[in-house]
Amino acid sequence: MTLAPLPAPLPAAPLAALTELTRGVVDLHVRAELAARLAEGRPLRVKAGFDPTRPDLHLGHTVLMRKMRQFQDLGHTVVFLVGDYTAMVGDPTGRNKLRPQLSREDVAAAARTYVDQACKILDRERTEVRFNSEWLDTMKPMDLVQLMAKSTVSQMLERNDFKQRFAAEKPIFQHELLYPLLQAYDSVALDADVEIGGTDQLFNLMVGRDLMPQYGKRPQIVMTTPLLEGIDARIDPATGRVQGDKMSKSANNYVGIDEPPAEQFRKLMLVDDQVVFRYFELLSAKSAADIEALRADVAAGKNPKDAKKLLADEIVTQYHGAEAAVVARKAWDAKFEADAIPDDVAELRLPCTGEGLWLPKALHLAKLVASSSQGKQLVEQGGVEVDQIRITDVKRELAAGGTYLVRVGSKNRKFARLVVERA
Repeated sequence: MTLAPLPAPLPAAPLAALTELTRGVVDLHVRAELAARLAEGRPLRVKAGFDPTRPDLHLGHTVLMRKMRQFQDLGHTVVFLVGDYTAMVGDPTGRNKLRPQLSREDVAAAARTYVDQACKILDRERTEVRFNSEWLDTMKPMDLVQLMAKSTVSQMLERNDFKQRFAAEKPIFQHELLYPLLQAYDSVALDADVEIGGTDQLFNLMVGRDLMPQYGKRPQIVMTTPLLEGIDARIDPATGRVQGDKMSKSANNYVGIDEPPAEQFRKLMLVDDQVVFRYFELLSAKSAADIEALRADVAAGKNPKDAKKLLADEIVTQYHGAEAAVVARKAWDAKFEADAIPDDVAELRLPCTGEGLWLPKALHLAKLVASSSQGKQLVEQGGVEVDQIRITDVKRELAAGGTYLVRVGSKNRKFARLVVERA
């Protein structure tokens, strides 16, 4: 048997680039082809598409864009493709039913936010921004027929979304079968060397790879990056793996990259104590060694809240600046740290007909609780402080003529400064 000759080793620079670009990648089709194109020494055209179904990008999108930025920093051309046409068709990926169709006006409104926000990560001067309506809007019916003739129904039914719906006898609409081909044609129109997407987009990306040779193009290299789970994700105790839906606006489990600094900080502090390390791995500029050191500190007993604050600091700094991160952290500490008192505590004047006002009733009048009975229950549970002293006596009254700093709750704390006045 004659063995095939081993491929020639890559020069040092392309080899280093290959190592950098493939770090953290889940799927890669095909590594040898990427190595060969890097060795050609020319800038590659690297495409990633984003359908603007709703305004604003979130941190889940940035996992992919950070990989795009790596290509840019190595001298390659990044094509930020706004799928304004395909968004109106509707991506069936991950759907067990028909996605609602959007109007051109809906899509245009959402698309306006995408490019500016993307350039908080990408280098605007080295980013080619394109809209797939440029070529898809000009397609005639016969062009679409010819495009559809390059794929079979059986090939489309191989994708899990369609396979499951077909088996469950749920409807699959014909335009949904067209979506992967339209997205694939984007790669033909842009002459892409590489297309990047999330792992849920692998089928669509591979359709593009298969389609390009049928138009006389070299097949694109396909790379997928991990999907970032939403802020409501948890660790499965049985497997130790992160469980939860991917970050998305429809699931309301996202952190928008254009959200106010305080809101970004607050949402990131809601991330599960163990899931936060998944966020570090996918979003942070910290080295793998630094992240492992943080994980070890928490395992050794350090409060995981400190690690979450480090992540929140880094994310807010990236999108709003270091000064905004300091302000956001102080605001969070003031509102949520156990001994912190906010600067903006509301002062409320409460009438009193006797010598004092029953504390549970005062909490109700101040709208800190829904009823006096709920206030009584909260006092019994130790969830009320007056002048920073926990009160458990349900008969406690606030004497008329006094001013009292009252706090209710622990995690979702509420403060009020109550002035008890004789009626």
